[in-house]
Amino acid sequence: MNKRTAVVTGASAGIGAATARHLAEAGYAVVLGARRAEPLAEIASAIGGRAVVLDVTDPASVEAFADQVPECHVLVNNAGGARGLDRVADANEARWQWMFDANVLGTLRMTKALMPKLIASGDGHVVTVTSIAAYEVYDGGSGYTAAKHAQSALHRTLRGEYLGQPVRFTEVLPGMVETDFSINRFDGDAARAEAVYEGLDPLTADDVADVIAFAVTRPAHVNLDQIVMKPRAQASATRAHRA
Repeated sequence: MNKRTAVVTGASAGIGAATARHLAEAGYAVVLGARRAEPLAEIASAIGGRAVVLDVTDPASVEAFADQVPECHVLVNNAGGARGLDRVADANEARWQWMFDANVLGTLRMTKALMPKLIASGDGHVVTVTSIAAYEVYDGGSGYTAAKHAQSALHRTLRGEYLGQPVRFTEVLPGMVETDFSINRFDGDAARAEAVYEGLDPLTADDVADVIAFAVTRPAHVNLDQIVMKPRAQASATRAHRA
């Protein structure tokens, strides 16, 4: 019997890399996509997966990637991220443009490209990793929260548009996860990134990946629509207990 195929975007680090590992352990043939070829290839080699360079902000890259995936049972839309913490009055439009392109249009492009194969599989599953920023807002976060709200709306719309088709849809909304998310957000400022998680135990990439693997390995008739997960010490995007 051929293995079921799972595609994971943003798979060169963090949640994407951890998800690729967990799905490989669950028996999937994993196709890993990301912009950085070298770490992507290393992770793919370690888990017996296949690395294909992918930039979800580039329609041609998405098309070329999809052409190299003959069948698809699971798509994990994980690529994306935040840039800066600018207040609205100081908004950097280039950062906003990137956040919408990576988080929203990237999810749109990947889902459109692979949906016919997900349906043809007879038991497809789309997992989109958004954030608690998809339903909360906070000062300085308007660009990211706006993009995540839009990404969430896109994903939730799919649930209705494909009702009756053999495809499930799960949105995973993590709170604080200690990955390279913050260091990328703050342009490589390691001290500022570390301060985000200071005094508490944040989620790890493996915590999120474990939940994703659980969702996609439920019986075909079970759809976990939304999974919100936060560290025990975090109540919301702006409230956390720090020791």
